[in-house]
Amino acid sequence: MCLSTVYRNKMEPETVAMRNVMRIECRDGLVILTDLMERQMAIEGTLEQANLVDGFVIVRENIPA
Repeated sequence: MCLSTVYRNKMEPETVAMRNVMRIECRDGLVILTDLMERQMAIEGTLEQANLVDGFVIVRENIPA
């Protein structure tokens, strides 16, 4: 099973959005994360990078103008 840690904008401890993510969906400008306990979180932005071997994902948040 490949679980990942999702970070907002850059991979640093203070930017962790969610740990133990098992599913990622992208729709309507949202990146929807689901963890091992079926908790969900939606981030407005785009998937920038996913490294499933190393277990991390970076989501680029949309910054309001």
